[in-house]
Amino acid sequence: MQGLKATIALSAVATALLCAVGSSPTLAQSLNENLSARLQANPNGDRLLVDAKEIIYDNDKNTIAAAGDVQMNYQGRTLQADKVTYDRNTGRVYAEGNARLTDASGAVVTGDRFELTDDFKNGFIDSLRVTQTVVDNGRTVTTRFSSPRAERAAGETTTFERGTYTACEPCKDNPERPPLWQVKAAKIIHNNSEQTIYYEDATLEILGLPVAYLPYFWTPDPTVKRKTGFLAPRYVISNTLGMGVGLPFFWAIAPNYDLTVAPTFLSRQGVLGEAEWRHRLETGAYNIRVAGIAQQDQDAFLLSPRGAGDREWRGSLETAGQFHINERWKWGWDLALVSDKWFLDNYHIRSESLQSIYLKESVSTLYLQGQGDRSFFDMRGYYFQVLSTRDWQKQQPVVHPVIDYDKRITPPVIGGEFGLNVNVTSLSREASQFEPLTATNTRRFSIYQTCAIFDPEECLVRGASGSMSRASITASWRREFVDPIGQVWTPFAYVRADNFWIAPDFDGYQNVNLANYIEGDDDYLFRATPAVGVEYRYPFVASLGTSGRQVIEPIAQIIARPNETKIGHLPNEDAQSLVFDDTSLFDWDKFSGYDRAEGGVRANLGIQYTVTGADNFYANVLFGQSYQVAGRNSFRQADLANVGLDSGLDSRASDYVGRLQISPNRNFAFLTRARFDQDDFDVNRIEASFRANFDPYLPLTTSLTYARYEAQPDIGFPRRREGLLGSATWNLTPNWYVSGSVLLDLDRYLLARETYALQFARNPDTAVYNRQDLAYVSSMSLGLGYVDECTTLSIKYIMTPRSVAANSGEKDRNHTVMLSLELRTLGEASISQNIGGSDDGTSEEGVAK
Repeated sequence: MQGLKATIALSAVATALLCAVGSSPTLAQSLNENLSARLQANPNGDRLLVDAKEIIYDNDKNTIAAAGDVQMNYQGRTLQADKVTYDRNTGRVYAEGNARLTDASGAVVTGDRFELTDDFKNGFIDSLRVTQTVVDNGRTVTTRFSSPRAERAAGETTTFERGTYTACEPCKDNPERPPLWQVKAAKIIHNNSEQTIYYEDATLEILGLPVAYLPYFWTPDPTVKRKTGFLAPRYVISNTLGMGVGLPFFWAIAPNYDLTVAPTFLSRQGVLGEAEWRHRLETGAYNIRVAGIAQQDQDAFLLSPRGAGDREWRGSLETAGQFHINERWKWGWDLALVSDKWFLDNYHIRSESLQSIYLKESVSTLYLQGQGDRSFFDMRGYYFQVLSTRDWQKQQPVVHPVIDYDKRITPPVIGGEFGLNVNVTSLSREASQFEPLTATNTRRFSIYQTCAIFDPEECLVRGASGSMSRASITASWRREFVDPIGQVWTPFAYVRADNFWIAPDFDGYQNVNLANYIEGDDDYLFRATPAVGVEYRYPFVASLGTSGRQVIEPIAQIIARPNETKIGHLPNEDAQSLVFDDTSLFDWDKFSGYDRAEGGVRANLGIQYTVTGADNFYANVLFGQSYQVAGRNSFRQADLANVGLDSGLDSRASDYVGRLQISPNRNFAFLTRARFDQDDFDVNRIEASFRANFDPYLPLTTSLTYARYEAQPDIGFPRRREGLLGSATWNLTPNWYVSGSVLLDLDRYLLARETYALQFARNPDTAVYNRQDLAYVSSMSLGLGYVDECTTLSIKYIMTPRSVAANSGEKDRNHTVMLSLELRTLGEASISQNIGGSDDGTSEEGVAK
């Protein structure tokens, strides 16, 4: 039957193939008897689909063969070959010529010759090659097994004799060349039911060269996301901790919860225990992390209050969770407790609660959050645990709680937009937080710095002791009108009411002096601020033909409201950050928080020019000024933190602010914003950034940021601040790259601060603060990396400044070399080594994991 195209459906392993080729009734009866027996073995009656160009029946050998682009489908498995022969005597299937078997998981097995049982579950394969596409850490990776001969058993286990495994693509120009990395083993056993791969007598090769040998090890199947077993060990080399190794063990107890236990054995300090419990529920998930140690050598650390050298037991407890009440509401927590300020840093404990790099603090919060179509609700409490040596825990507030609610609607009669904003804040602290403005008013309690005598002209109050609660409600309305000649008028109005409940603590050193300034003693105070205003814009639009357009837009805004009351007699907790620039020029209230409320009649004027063109060209210029037209200038009246002074808004005519933004195309962008003195046009504040991607001309991306801020002595910055940050990445090849960054302190005071901090740690009475003459490299990094479909390699040098007072008592800046290697689907390892010496032995540390 040459050239006959036959498509046959069989109920189990074969069907009436003879009917398709016109065979004799005797042969058909023989096949039917075999079919009946197979149906008994397969009560589900699964159907085998066969597609081939011809069917050949050999009565003498009792075989049936399909030839020519053969494809067989059975129980989710697909067998393809040039020729497939079924031996009815042995029940074996032989596939030859471009043989290919695809299982239900998508794994593709190829070989020169297959010898399988008739359900394709068992058998032998010559010159086996297996490819399977998996997702590893969000990346699609193709894994490859190969072996001169392999055996399949029960469709669950494949044993590769003299097998190899890799996730690397073969070289296109020379496929016989060894991949970047591969594992060769005398035997590789892949157990599908256990989802585990076992390697016996294995060698890891990189570029064909053996680099590591293991007599026996196992890894999860690349498709496995989580599986019980040991994780990559963690190695420790440290002067303060000694030499050690951590052996993390992951226990996948159930599909929705697991436990990781990681004891680390340290030669100098004993056993550091770490454990993490993770639990996923129907509406959310949570985790609990604990760590602890009984230190054997406490002399390795500085004594209190600069270190934990007087502690034997140290540890931490952290937990985080989030649960959805419904599609709009959720609640959760992120809580952390630490035995001391230095534990996380000394023992390199991973923590999700850390909020900063240089001035570290651990933030715990409990929250409830809701999201509507045009509304938002958030309620949360905060506990701040400081982790820097010079910070005093009693000065940190406990927030209990802060509530924010915002709602926007469209009024049915007057139109426009109506907004309702609510904020409720309640907090308390044990000790007032003072910041001295002059050296003569400085007094130190141990390592903590505060004011010798409270004087509002020489001392800032960042937070008062006792408790403070405030409820603020703001109702606002605005609507935009466009007149016949294109002028845009936006009238607006708002009314704000603030209720304060203040119970200050005037007992103890210095706090008694606050009684002369802060109103309250379990008092209820009220402040109301109504306001009306209008904003005017008149955009002049000119077409640039098909290439774009340009718009010149004068902008004017005036707001009338009564004077702000009780300035300097109320605590200011959330409105201490005031930056006057182009982004805040047309804000209705330029204060950053609710504790201050801008008053008086103010006019804001500006002009904006915008150009859009072809090839994504964009340019924008804004220039403007703000004027106190009538009433008391809120920014000229100092509160306990002097907010408003030195801001550029503390005169009747403010400083000028401007912005220049140019983007010739998507690859280049330049943005600068500045504030110019209203008297002599000196630059009081400037920020400029440049971003460039030179592709396809050069494989280089770079960014450059410059900032300079003039001295603001009234708010605690007695000296100019100036710095330059640059970073770049150069792609040497499609796989190799170099990267680097540098931060320069151009005002040359940062070096003086570090020198002073070091002197202060050694002898506070003789420390001298002197300005240095040279620009200072504050921090820098340099890295070399390689990335392809199966491997990620990076080596990076990082240098950051670290003073004695910063975190863990280190006296030298931190020089760190970090090496990271990831063999995708097989595992990853990283090592970081601090270089450079220190007097107390806490800066020469290395950790690998």
